[in-house]
Amino acid sequence: MVIMSALAPLDIYIEHVGSTAVRGLAGKPIIDIDVAFHGEVNFDEINKRLIKIGYHHVGDQGIKGREVFKRDIKENQHPILDSISHHLYVCPSHSEELKRHLNFRDHLRENASSRMEYERLKLALADEAKQDKKKYAQLKESMAKEFIESLLSIEDTE
Repeated sequence: MVIMSALAPLDIYIEHVGSTAVRGLAGKPIIDIDVAFHGEVNFDEINKRLIKIGYHHVGDQGIKGREVFKRDIKENQHPILDSISHHLYVCPSHSEELKRHLNFRDHLRENASSRMEYERLKLALADEAKQDKKKYAQLKESMAKEFIESLLSIEDTE
Protein backbone atom coordinates (compact mmCIF):
# COMPACT_ATOMS: atom_id res chain seq x y z
CA MET A 1 0.00 0.00 0.00
CA VAL A 2 2.91 2.40 0.64
CA ILE A 3 4.14 2.13 -2.93
CA MET A 4 0.62 2.27 -4.35
CA SER A 5 -0.15 5.39 -2.28
CA ALA A 6 3.08 7.08 -3.39
CA LEU A 7 2.17 6.48 -7.04
CA ALA A 8 -1.53 7.42 -6.80
CA PRO A 9 -3.35 8.49 -8.89
CA LEU A 10 -1.04 7.36 -11.70
CA ASP A 11 -2.41 4.60 -13.93
CA ILE A 12 -0.28 1.76 -12.56
CA TYR A 13 -0.82 -1.68 -11.11
CA ILE A 14 1.34 -3.80 -8.85
CA GLU A 15 2.07 -7.49 -9.31
CA HIS A 16 3.65 -9.88 -6.81
CA VAL A 17 5.98 -12.07 -8.88
CA GLY A 18 8.84 -14.45 -8.19
CA SER A 19 8.95 -17.56 -6.01
CA THR A 20 7.17 -16.00 -3.04
CA ALA A 21 4.15 -15.39 -5.30
CA VAL A 22 3.72 -19.15 -5.81
CA ARG A 23 2.20 -21.06 -2.91
CA GLY A 24 4.22 -24.14 -2.00
CA LEU A 25 7.38 -23.10 -3.85
CA ALA A 26 10.58 -22.77 -1.84
CA GLY A 27 12.18 -19.37 -2.16
CA LYS A 28 14.33 -16.80 -0.45
CA PRO A 29 12.39 -14.55 1.92
CA ILE A 30 12.52 -11.71 -0.60
CA ILE A 31 9.42 -10.44 -2.36
CA ASP A 32 9.67 -9.47 -6.03
CA ILE A 33 7.36 -6.59 -6.93
CA ASP A 34 6.60 -5.37 -10.44
CA VAL A 35 5.04 -1.94 -10.80
CA ALA A 36 3.49 -1.81 -14.27
CA PHE A 37 2.53 1.45 -15.92
CA HIS A 38 0.56 2.26 -19.01
CA GLY A 39 1.97 4.23 -21.94
CA GLU A 40 0.43 7.53 -20.94
CA VAL A 41 2.27 7.47 -17.58
CA ASN A 42 5.66 9.17 -17.61
CA PHE A 43 8.47 7.01 -16.16
CA ASP A 44 10.17 10.15 -14.81
CA GLU A 45 7.11 10.85 -12.67
CA ILE A 46 7.25 7.34 -11.22
CA ASN A 47 10.97 7.78 -10.56
CA LYS A 48 10.40 11.12 -8.74
CA ARG A 49 7.69 9.62 -6.55
CA LEU A 50 9.76 6.57 -5.66
CA ILE A 51 12.69 8.81 -4.74
CA LYS A 52 10.39 10.61 -2.29
CA ILE A 53 9.79 7.34 -0.41
CA GLY A 54 13.45 6.37 -0.34
CA TYR A 55 14.23 4.48 -3.55
CA HIS A 56 16.83 5.18 -6.19
CA HIS A 57 16.86 4.02 -9.80
CA VAL A 58 19.78 1.74 -10.73
CA GLY A 59 18.93 1.21 -14.41
CA ASP A 60 17.73 -1.93 -16.14
CA GLN A 61 20.73 -4.05 -15.07
CA GLY A 62 20.91 -5.53 -18.54
CA ILE A 63 17.26 -6.55 -18.83
CA LYS A 64 15.29 -4.45 -21.33
CA GLY A 65 11.80 -3.48 -20.20
CA ARG A 66 12.50 -3.72 -16.46
CA GLU A 67 13.87 -0.81 -14.44
CA VAL A 68 15.35 -1.66 -11.03
CA PHE A 69 14.92 0.37 -7.84
CA LYS A 70 16.82 -0.03 -4.58
CA ARG A 71 16.10 1.40 -1.12
CA ASP A 72 18.14 4.22 0.39
CA ILE A 73 17.79 2.76 3.89
CA LYS A 74 20.38 4.96 5.60
CA GLU A 75 18.68 8.22 4.66
CA ASN A 76 15.02 7.28 4.32
CA GLN A 77 14.04 4.67 6.84
CA HIS A 78 10.46 3.44 6.61
CA PRO A 79 8.85 1.05 9.12
CA ILE A 80 7.10 -1.02 6.45
CA LEU A 81 9.34 -0.78 3.38
CA ASP A 82 12.46 -1.61 5.40
CA SER A 83 10.91 -4.46 7.36
CA ILE A 84 10.17 -6.55 4.26
CA SER A 85 13.05 -7.64 2.03
CA HIS A 86 12.02 -6.94 -1.53
CA HIS A 87 13.12 -6.20 -5.06
CA LEU A 88 11.23 -3.44 -6.85
CA TYR A 89 10.96 -3.32 -10.62
CA VAL A 90 9.11 -0.85 -12.82
CA CYS A 91 7.95 -2.05 -16.23
CA PRO A 92 5.78 -0.65 -19.01
CA SER A 93 2.57 -2.70 -19.15
CA HIS A 94 3.51 -3.89 -22.67
CA SER A 95 7.00 -5.04 -21.57
CA GLU A 96 8.09 -8.52 -22.60
CA GLU A 97 9.84 -8.87 -19.23
CA LEU A 98 6.60 -8.13 -17.34
CA LYS A 99 4.77 -10.63 -19.56
CA ARG A 100 7.47 -13.23 -18.84
CA HIS A 101 7.23 -12.66 -15.07
CA LEU A 102 3.45 -12.99 -15.07
CA ASN A 103 3.31 -15.98 -17.41
CA PHE A 104 5.95 -17.88 -15.45
CA ARG A 105 4.30 -17.10 -12.10
CA ASP A 106 0.90 -18.18 -13.41
CA HIS A 107 2.31 -21.34 -14.99
CA LEU A 108 3.95 -22.39 -11.71
CA ARG A 109 0.77 -21.65 -9.77
CA GLU A 110 -1.21 -23.93 -12.08
CA ASN A 111 1.32 -26.72 -12.77
CA ALA A 112 2.58 -28.76 -9.81
CA SER A 113 5.13 -30.76 -11.81
CA SER A 114 6.76 -27.61 -13.22
CA ARG A 115 6.71 -26.06 -9.75
CA MET A 116 8.47 -29.09 -8.22
CA GLU A 117 11.01 -29.24 -11.08
CA TYR A 118 11.80 -25.53 -10.70
CA GLU A 119 12.17 -25.93 -6.94
CA ARG A 120 14.62 -28.83 -7.42
CA LEU A 121 16.64 -26.68 -9.84
CA LYS A 122 16.75 -23.74 -7.41
CA LEU A 123 17.76 -25.95 -4.48
CA ALA A 124 20.54 -27.55 -6.54
CA LEU A 125 21.81 -24.10 -7.53
CA ALA A 126 21.70 -22.94 -3.91
CA ASP A 127 23.67 -26.01 -2.85
CA GLU A 128 26.27 -25.35 -5.55
CA ALA A 129 26.54 -21.65 -4.57
CA LYS A 130 27.25 -22.52 -0.90
CA GLN A 131 25.58 -19.39 0.57
CA ASP A 132 27.32 -17.06 -1.91
CA LYS A 133 24.47 -14.78 -3.02
CA LYS A 134 26.31 -13.43 -6.06
CA LYS A 135 27.24 -16.90 -7.27
CA TYR A 136 23.65 -18.08 -6.75
CA ALA A 137 22.34 -15.11 -8.76
CA GLN A 138 24.79 -15.88 -11.59
CA LEU A 139 23.90 -19.57 -11.63
CA LYS A 140 20.19 -18.81 -11.51
CA GLU A 141 20.49 -16.23 -14.27
CA SER A 142 21.89 -18.82 -16.67
CA MET A 143 20.31 -22.11 -15.55
CA ALA A 144 16.90 -20.94 -14.42
CA LYS A 145 16.51 -18.65 -17.41
CA GLU A 146 16.78 -21.65 -19.74
CA PHE A 147 14.21 -23.54 -17.66
CA ILE A 148 11.80 -20.60 -17.65
CA GLU A 149 12.13 -20.05 -21.39
CA SER A 150 11.53 -23.75 -22.07
CA LEU A 151 8.33 -23.71 -20.00
CA LEU A 152 7.05 -20.55 -21.62
CA SER A 153 7.79 -21.84 -25.12
CA ILE A 154 5.80 -24.99 -24.32
CA GLU A 155 2.83 -22.81 -23.29
CA ASP A 156 3.07 -20.80 -26.53
CA THR A 157 2.64 -23.96 -28.61
CA GLU A 158 -0.32 -25.30 -26.64
